[in-house]
Amino acid sequence: MAYSTIANSDLSDLIRADYAEIVVVRHGETTWNADRRIQGHLDVELNDVGRQQAAAVADRLSKEMAISAVYSSDLKRANETAHIIASKCGVLEVMTDPDLRERHLGDLQGLVLQEAAELKPDAYSACLSSRIDKEIPGGGESFDQLFQRCTSSLQKIGNKHKGERVVVVTHGGVVRAFHKRSAPMEKLPGKIQNTSVNTLLLAGEEWIINSWGDVSHLSTNGYLETAFGGDRTSG
Repeated sequence: MAYSTIANSDLSDLIRADYAEIVVVRHGETTWNADRRIQGHLDVELNDVGRQQAAAVADRLSKEMAISAVYSSDLKRANETAHIIASKCGVLEVMTDPDLRERHLGDLQGLVLQEAAELKPDAYSACLSSRIDKEIPGGGESFDQLFQRCTSSLQKIGNKHKGERVVVVTHGGVVRAFHKRSAPMEKLPGKIQNTSVNTLLLAGEEWIINSWGDVSHLSTNGYLETAFGGDRTSG
């Protein structure tokens, strides 16, 4: 469900300021999402449902305020979603940034979640650790490493597009990091659904959540109730 963290009076003040509106979209569904298989940096394409979801969010965004630019992770599932959005919204180019990639999950990548704890117990434990500096065996990142690279990327985008509305297509773990950067004391309100719309206002170094978790455009196509990859299981 979408929600707003900005009071009307605060929003009117912010509108008079110089800010960027960033529409953050998680990529559409993949077969690995449906199979509960951990993706991380592995490059998996959208499935048919994911393409339908991407078309639905693209249609929705095309009917709202004009989009100045579309950015994306360079992984296929995000990049394909971004190109569908860009085409529908009249944006000629999708700018890719590897810093918008999902968290690297090391030895967990490619495993079905049910088997991960048994096959790679150290990596599984590291992934679920409350320590933000805990790296995942097999070349995986800590949450802090993910947080630093993806929030730095979004800050650059916000600085570049003041006064504009842009779309950023990325992954569940990255969207979670954006929420943490915007509202560090608040608990994440549920999992990150495929093609959910999450709107942030970046006014300099200040990040404000305007709306979150909106999947109203998926009333026809539906979405994975499990939202696999939209929680700590990176997707």
